[in-house]
Amino acid sequence: MSFRKLLFWMHLGAGCVAGVIILIMSFTGVLLTYERQLLARADRGPYQSAPAGAARLSVDELITRLRATPDALPRNASLVLRAKPSEPVEVSAGRGAGVYVSPYDGRVLGRGNTGLHETFQRITAWHRWLATDGEGRATARTITGACNFAFLFIVLSGIYLWLPKLWTARHVWPIAWFKGGLSGKARDFNWHNVFGIWMAVPLAIIVATGLPMSYRWANDLLYKVTGSEIPPQGGRVERRPESRVTGAMPAIAPLLESVKHRVPGWQSISVRLPDRPTGDLVFTVDTGDGGQPQKRSTLTLDAASEIVRKAETFDSNSAGRRLRTWARFAHTGEYYGIVGQTIAGLASLAGVMLVWTGISLALRRLEAWRARNKIKPVPRETSAGRAERELTTPGA
Repeated sequence: MSFRKLLFWMHLGAGCVAGVIILIMSFTGVLLTYERQLLARADRGPYQSAPAGAARLSVDELITRLRATPDALPRNASLVLRAKPSEPVEVSAGRGAGVYVSPYDGRVLGRGNTGLHETFQRITAWHRWLATDGEGRATARTITGACNFAFLFIVLSGIYLWLPKLWTARHVWPIAWFKGGLSGKARDFNWHNVFGIWMAVPLAIIVATGLPMSYRWANDLLYKVTGSEIPPQGGRVERRPESRVTGAMPAIAPLLESVKHRVPGWQSISVRLPDRPTGDLVFTVDTGDGGQPQKRSTLTLDAASEIVRKAETFDSNSAGRRLRTWARFAHTGEYYGIVGQTIAGLASLAGVMLVWTGISLALRRLEAWRARNKIKPVPRETSAGRAERELTTPGA
């Protein structure tokens, strides 16, 4: 058996074994393509307003009014302010929908779209853990990780299997673009090749960058290849019970203005509200669209003196940390903005079509094999065989 034929059967076998799981991960990947933008529109869209001639409250005035509102400022809350005048201020206290406040009068406008948040959480659970809960997640994570690894082999082996013997338009074009008037096996074969050819590179990046999320060794490898120190595996962080912020707080407005001056072109600034008047305040500043870590920085300021104690940017991280962060946001395409997300979504859609057409081709191959072996031809009797039969048959 030639290497190409052996690789084909391995390619086919991996697709048949892992196909259903790959289909689920690819389909949910399509649904998650614009999750951040859809949540932003659903959460903040209904509360956007910019009253003519109105001035924004300072952040300290805003906090004072929120503290007078029951349950408006839970413990561990962060304020998220955005540069666009019509954007509401967000009070965030976790991964769920936040509370939105008018920056002009401090009035609580409402909560985010909790229903949409829950929908995306369920889709994410299918994507990562096949919607399992509790102890079953470890097993599901093992399955999705193995199938993701198999998908990487399928994509890379598919690139090799596609390579034509002759690089001419007559040999390349028929398998590189859609052909009309096809049906059955010919159509599936054409679509399988077209989706695979055009989306092989984005798919390979998306699938490969998913491995560090599934395997510790893949995560550590990113640090080893860059010569960076491997960070210790994080343990569970004990969370303080939620309650309202009632303690004295430092004046945040001067610190916020200092941060704005230091980072021109900011689009959003997040600050975690302290519950004591002294100490450090951490500001997270984003100059991108919210999903680009290379455009995010963190400034730690002393609350009393406004001195910057620490400034962290994407480039100030170790090479391993930068590579790991790139892998996380390249997996969703967000690292490259809306264009990257769109390409990632199209690649996930191509993954759906590759599984669909691949399984269809496999079933057609199986059906043809069964048809060939259903009726076996009667072997023709040779003259020597006929003579032997006559000699051994009584009465012949």
